[in-house]
Amino acid sequence: MSKIKISMSWSGGKDSAFALWKLMNDPNIEIARLHTTFGEESRRVGMHGIHESLIEAQADAIGLPLDKLYYPASGDNVAYEKAINKYLDELQESGISSIAYGDIFLEDLKTYREDQLAKRSFKALFPLWKNNTKQTAYNFISEGFRTLICAADADKIAEKWVGKTFDHDFLDSLTDQVDPCGENGEFHTFCYDGPIFKKPITITMKGVVSKSYHFKTAQGEEVEKKFWFADLG
Repeated sequence: MSKIKISMSWSGGKDSAFALWKLMNDPNIEIARLHTTFGEESRRVGMHGIHESLIEAQADAIGLPLDKLYYPASGDNVAYEKAINKYLDELQESGISSIAYGDIFLEDLKTYREDQLAKRSFKALFPLWKNNTKQTAYNFISEGFRTLICAADADKIAEKWVGKTFDHDFLDSLTDQVDPCGENGEFHTFCYDGPIFKKPITITMKGVVSKSYHFKTAQGEEVEKKFWFADLG
């Protein structure tokens, strides 16, 4: 039986790192490459705020080729979908027909990914799907992964945690309204060491930056949200 050849959707955070590790231990899977989407102007990963140079360092330490997808800022998914479809053309030419994600329980996101890929006869894999997020967080730490909080919702996470290691103290500080894996966007992480890496990533914490964004609620009301970002180098 031939192995399933995949490209891993790579954010640089703990969920994609843990999902990749599980796939690495699956004898039926061949991980061919990683791919990451970046803002065309910022050269950073979405709400993670991580610069492409650090993602490149991760890929180098893992030992897998990294494909970088760029798209302009826009208020909808059109630019993103255009970039992904162009990338799927490249994957088809290299015999890859599956993409893996680190999603855990967001049903609408899972459905969106599956529907978009199905249009191109691709399959989506979710190694962490429906895992208990509290147990997953503790398992991630116990397996030897090291990651830090690189971005956080200022309403949910105190500034003091930004740039700090994702550990038991951090998990113990969370309220019941915050998912232990930040699955609802409460915080994001950057993985710098662990069993998937041949060497740890060298990072420098330069400080914490705050940025505000405007969102529309389901009721059409416009609200302003502030987020913390670790300035990493």
